[in-house]
Amino acid sequence: MLVVGVDENGLGPRLGPLVVTAVAVEADGESAAKVALGRPGRAFAARINDSKKLVSYKERALGEAWARVLGGAVSLPTSSPARLVQGLSLEPEAFLRAPCPTDGDHAKQCFSAEGEAFEAPDELLGQVRSDLVRLEKRGLRLVSVRVSMVCTRRLNDAAAKGTTRFQVDLHAMERLVLEARTKATGDVVAVCGKVGGYDRYSNAFGPLAGRLHAVVCEGRAKSEYALPGLGRMAFVRDADARHLVVCLASLVGKYVRDLMTARVVRHHKRTLPHLPMVSGYHDPVTARFIGDTDDVRRASGFPSDCFERRKVPSPFDAEDDERQLEVDDLAPTSLVEPASRV
Repeated sequence: MLVVGVDENGLGPRLGPLVVTAVAVEADGESAAKVALGRPGRAFAARINDSKKLVSYKERALGEAWARVLGGAVSLPTSSPARLVQGLSLEPEAFLRAPCPTDGDHAKQCFSAEGEAFEAPDELLGQVRSDLVRLEKRGLRLVSVRVSMVCTRRLNDAAAKGTTRFQVDLHAMERLVLEARTKATGDVVAVCGKVGGYDRYSNAFGPLAGRLHAVVCEGRAKSEYALPGLGRMAFVRDADARHLVVCLASLVGKYVRDLMTARVVRHHKRTLPHLPMVSGYHDPVTARFIGDTDDVRRASGFPSDCFERRKVPSPFDAEDDERQLEVDDLAPTSLVEPASRV
């Protein structure tokens, strides 16, 4: 059985790309599948968990370690951060560069690797490799790790056409699951983080639009679908804290997202070196960074649509994410229900 964990990083920031990541593992039997789909237990919790709890844009060594170890395990290049990201990317670099302005050095904002270096110490890399070996002993074999990156320009272009960032996120998840299916001899079980406030996904599908499918359940906690020829695909609330394989995807995606955002920040710091490194999210430091670079960006003709995301209202922006789960959201039971800690 191929189990795929999918999660997004950077859905709502002001700067930097949206990164969607999929980690696919072959599970040797149902007990191994429960490990992949269960919560990380005490043996793993310090290094496999919700990426928001373990890493940040200032401290990304753990995410880097998982990206390097998982990438190396499937023979991706790991000699530098740039080569690692290129190997992880579902889309070729030519595709990623396609929206870049051809005049000036604007493309360096996203593609200059100047100043980049690996940060994870050898001890941490060794611990993460040991974790992967332990997972293999529990019946899980890593098959692939892939990321799909959507730059600010493409997000703004989609918004101009009426496509929300939630739809962009969902469609990237679909592409990653379809790509993982090509590596399996049978159907897959895919668990994805919930996209925005969606409860019903059928009408929002992109790459999966028009495919025959059956609704297993739809609700605030989980929405799951059976798709002949693909398998089962579930969208689970807080999946990056409840399913080990989604935790791994979240950790890798957080590293890639922070690395790519740091490129954006460093590009503009080369002109204004006194400015701080920022997260790119909705915080006062990022807001000041955007304001302080405004005059220089205008003077150089830097395209605003390549720098900051447009403010596009969404029906899900004001939803209360802490709303009490409803009873019918917890049923019916299926293979992708969270198992006990493993």
